[in-house]
Amino acid sequence: MEKTAIWVTIGVYIALIIVIGVTQGKKVKSIADLTVGGRNAGAWLSALSYGTAYFSAVMFVGYAGGTGKAYGLWGILAGIGNAVFGSWLAWKVLARRTRDVSSRLKIKTMPQFLDKRYSSESMRLFACVIIFIFLIPYSASVYKGLASVADVLLGIDVNICMVLIAVLAAFLLLFGGYLVQARADFLQGIVMMFSIALLIICVVRCDQVGGIQGVAEYAKTDLGLPELNGSQWISLWATVLMTSFGTWGLPQMVQKYFGIKDDKQAKKGVLISTFFAFLVAGGGYFIGSLCYKFFTPETLPAQDYIVPEMLKAVKLPSVLLGIVLVLLIAASVSTLCSITLTASSTFTIDFIGHFKKDMPVKKTTFTIKLLCVIFIIGSYVIANTDTPILDMMSYSWGIISGSFLAPYVIALYWKKMNAKGAWAGILGGFVVAVIPAAAKIATSFTENATVVMLANKGPVFAVAAMILSVALCFVVSLVTKSANEKETEFFYTGECKAE
Repeated sequence: MEKTAIWVTIGVYIALIIVIGVTQGKKVKSIADLTVGGRNAGAWLSALSYGTAYFSAVMFVGYAGGTGKAYGLWGILAGIGNAVFGSWLAWKVLARRTRDVSSRLKIKTMPQFLDKRYSSESMRLFACVIIFIFLIPYSASVYKGLASVADVLLGIDVNICMVLIAVLAAFLLLFGGYLVQARADFLQGIVMMFSIALLIICVVRCDQVGGIQGVAEYAKTDLGLPELNGSQWISLWATVLMTSFGTWGLPQMVQKYFGIKDDKQAKKGVLISTFFAFLVAGGGYFIGSLCYKFFTPETLPAQDYIVPEMLKAVKLPSVLLGIVLVLLIAASVSTLCSITLTASSTFTIDFIGHFKKDMPVKKTTFTIKLLCVIFIIGSYVIANTDTPILDMMSYSWGIISGSFLAPYVIALYWKKMNAKGAWAGILGGFVVAVIPAAAKIATSFTENATVVMLANKGPVFAVAAMILSVALCFVVSLVTKSANEKETEFFYTGECKAE
């Protein structure tokens, strides 16, 4: 009976997603509708699409459990950082300028953005290959996050769960890409906010935590609010900065700005996305930070199973447990859709399109959808490896944002930025960020302590890569500045207007 209520709740959610897919898919008429939603999304649609792409089961399961295990209540700083830096500041700095430029120059992907700004076809090709390859580990981490929850709470095979999320994501993408996905994200964003609020209340009130007073007492213990040494503070802040500023260079996040309708909607989106992040990310990390109210250091489960086992111990009512699972499915499906659509549209438009000029719209659309299916299958295969969720995500975010954050953000503000500076930033960031991923591969052949240590430092190398990339962009652009360089039509005009 209990399982029936859970499955009915999940079934209602799936039915609603199918209705959105069928009804909204009929409205897709062009490549712009498929990739950027016709640039006509309102504030709520844009902000919730951004937020649901940002937070998935990776955050709720992998990062919330990992930070709780390592830092106790200090882990909440990651959620606060995500709201302040990853949402509020990101929208303030990037949204309006990106929407304006992408609309005027008809830009649909980040590689197109780089090509238009730096007049470099080779940069465009390099970017689309890196994006397609290194978004796969992030996509795989989404599968694993949801699978570990389903394994613990429903007792179903992880492969069945991963197939379910893959089918849902493929359905939304095949029916209409961004236009359908954004409207599904609106529903999923509402579900996520409602669910996380209920979940926080239930977890705080459970016997293991003991209410607000129990949290206050927990904060006075060495496990609840531990004294961190220098190395631990560096690792914590690396996690905060990577998961916050890392979004600034991720193409699936940047493309959310492309679809905003106008200035008015962009300004509203700042507040909505920030509120969403405070509630969802702050709540998720807060729940993970309470792990030592449920376990001792000796009985703590494996990192990817900490939060699922906590939720099992809380003994949530059947319907609420179903809602929580819908929360994680919704978060995961929306993130997977964003990643898959970004990778597939980028590879089709910027790589295949480079060699096959003037592809018909129908053929381009078919190719994007075919690559979506291939990408989802590839992610599923990677998800079946034994790499922890946190590691896969940090490798992906570190390499992509370490390479492209600086050339993208600086391009919006600094006219003296040039192609040589951009290339220096891209390559320098890539070389640094790829070190832990390469070390992880090397651990299959060696147990050398240094190699293992490097493989576990994904967030630290990601932040180092972003900082180095910014520095290289500025320094190399200034050193190589040419007197006869042309100014571009790239820069913000002061207002992004509806099309």
